[in-house]
Amino acid sequence: MKQRGLSIGVILVMLLLMAGCGGQSTPAPTAAPADTEAEPAEAAAEPTEEMAEAAEPAEDTEAAVASDAPAAIEIGAVVPLTGPFAGGGAQVERGYNMAVEAINANGGVYVKEYDAQIPLHLNLLDDESDPSKTVSHMETLYSDSDIVAYLGGYGSSLHAAAAAIAEKNQVPYLGVAFALWQVHQQGYKYLFSPFIKSPDIAAGTFEFLNATLPEGERPTRVGIFQEQTDWGIELGQLWRENAEANGYEVVVYEEYAPGTQDFTDLILKAKEADVELLLALPIPPDGLTIYKQLGELDYTPKASFFVRAPDVPTWSESLGVAGDDVMLAPGWHNSVQFPGVEELNAKHQELMGRPADPIVGPAYTAVQILANAIEQAGSLDRAAIRDAIAATDLDTVAGHITFNEDGTGKVPFVLLQYQSGKPELIWPKEFAKVDFIYPAPPFSER
Repeated sequence: MKQRGLSIGVILVMLLLMAGCGGQSTPAPTAAPADTEAEPAEAAAEPTEEMAEAAEPAEDTEAAVASDAPAAIEIGAVVPLTGPFAGGGAQVERGYNMAVEAINANGGVYVKEYDAQIPLHLNLLDDESDPSKTVSHMETLYSDSDIVAYLGGYGSSLHAAAAAIAEKNQVPYLGVAFALWQVHQQGYKYLFSPFIKSPDIAAGTFEFLNATLPEGERPTRVGIFQEQTDWGIELGQLWRENAEANGYEVVVYEEYAPGTQDFTDLILKAKEADVELLLALPIPPDGLTIYKQLGELDYTPKASFFVRAPDVPTWSESLGVAGDDVMLAPGWHNSVQFPGVEELNAKHQELMGRPADPIVGPAYTAVQILANAIEQAGSLDRAAIRDAIAATDLDTVAGHITFNEDGTGKVPFVLLQYQSGKPELIWPKEFAKVDFIYPAPPFSER
């Protein structure tokens, strides 16, 4: 019996050992004897750093993403604040600053990548109306300021120089006060301009005259003073083509170099040929010279349309009412009925004591487009912003804006006329605030 009991004991021990080493992962628990005190459970392990991070709530993760956001979205602009284009450049600068201030007052631009609103920061340099300095300043902004986009200056010659640099650096570029069309035909992918172009101006000139004046009263004898620049040649030729297509006759076509001081010969040729409609594309100093010398030579065409020169406040400041009756096409007017114009005028009134100047509106629009594109892209990646600009479908202070494949904007042709020392809106008809004064009264009666 003793031996049998020992054998049974050995067998039990072996069975217990086999249970401890067996394949069952969860053996059935054995109840502790009623008179045996249970051993205390093993103390919980101290949480590790990784465990703590994994346990953080979702909002802390979002905060961490937002903390990676840059302090500001860097934008570069090269604008002529001195030199012959300074008057227009001042309006461009003001429009940019006003738009940036308005956007930042609302918290900045929402960027999905960072789940944060980020303010805009404008890095603006003066190119002194010199294309070579436009180029060098754009390179500086690219290398030193980590900009996500460029905003352009004033004047087609400066924009043409800038466009090539933006394309080389693959940085989106938005330019206003920039009607040169041919630069958009060079295959650039990063160039965008929500502004009227030469074909719009040339066609719009005769569309306006034909819609406004009876056929027998139209100024059919046309004179063109063509500036010897790329834009001057482009617009001069388009004016000539559109004049002939609409039954007008170009009786004088004269060229001149920018900076010409004496236009007597050109004016006398126009007077002798009985030019009724005078078309020109002068820089501001040249435009003032031409108009003063028209008065001095007692020659008043029935209608005059000067692109660029009358766009700046110095026109009326220098000429007063003697500068009246000239038409201009700055791309915008403060009486257009588009969203945000009323607020823009009120702010400009506070700053300058008058409603917004003609180029302020397009400049403001460029920043609206850029801010919208950044939000749509959800990123500060330049290529993504470029694609978002191309897909723009936006209501702005300059109207509803979309872009063509070549980067030109689909924008309305807006025509103004100086009356009593102020540029007044005369076209499109649905927005016109005053009637077109025609024929222009002689200079001697002003």
